[in-house]
Amino acid sequence: MIDLKLLEHLETYLTDNRRTRFNKVLSQRTKHFTVATEDVYQLHNTSAVIRSCDVFGIQEVNIVEEQNTKKIDREIAMGAQKWVDLNRYHSVKDCIHDLKQKGYQIVATTPHTNDCVLHEFDVTKKSCFFFGRETEGLSQEVLDAADCYLKIPMSGFTESLNISVSAAIILQHVTTKLKQTTIDWQLTEEERLAKQLDWIKNTIKSYDEIVDRFYKTK
Repeated sequence: MIDLKLLEHLETYLTDNRRTRFNKVLSQRTKHFTVATEDVYQLHNTSAVIRSCDVFGIQEVNIVEEQNTKKIDREIAMGAQKWVDLNRYHSVKDCIHDLKQKGYQIVATTPHTNDCVLHEFDVTKKSCFFFGRETEGLSQEVLDAADCYLKIPMSGFTESLNISVSAAIILQHVTTKLKQTTIDWQLTEEERLAKQLDWIKNTIKSYDEIVDRFYKTK
C-alpha cells in the first residue's frame, strides 16, 4: 500500500508545474498495450522504442536479451527510461510466459504474414507488440507463439521499416483508437499512485534523506 501522507509530503518538493505535469501524463498512461523487443542489435533502436512508448503513454517495455545484452542509450532515450518501466528477460520463452500470465495476447509485427493490417487491428484486446532484430526480424519462437500477426501497409519497393519507426507508427495508431473506445485502459488508482511515487523518487535530490526525516518526525 502507498503511504498517502508520505506522497503528499513529497509532493511539496515539486514545483506546481511538475506536479501538474505528472498528473496529466499519468492520466494518459496505460498497461492495456505493451511492447517487447527481441535481441535488437542497434542500441539506438531499443532506446528509440522506449522513447516512443513514453510519448504514446505505454508504461511498460519488455526487453529480451537472449543473445545481446545492452545498456539503454540515455541520449537517444532522452530520459524516457526514468518514466517507463523496463522488464528485462534472458529468454523469449520467459518473456512470453510472463506476458501471457498477465493476460496479454502476443502480436508479432511482421511484413511477411498477411494476417491483419494495422487499421483493422482490434484494440479492445490487451496486447503486447513484438519487434524483432534489424535484419532477421522476429525469431521462429515468437512467430510460433504469436496469437496474431500485424503489418503496416506499404506501397513502396522497401518491404520493411526500421523497428523504431514501426513501433512509433503502430503505437500512435492503436493508442489513438483505444482512447476512442469505452474500455477502461488507464492505470488503476494503486498503479497511478505507485508510479507517481516512483517518478518523484527519480526527480527529487536527496530522496532517501527526505523520507528518513519524514518517518523520524512522525
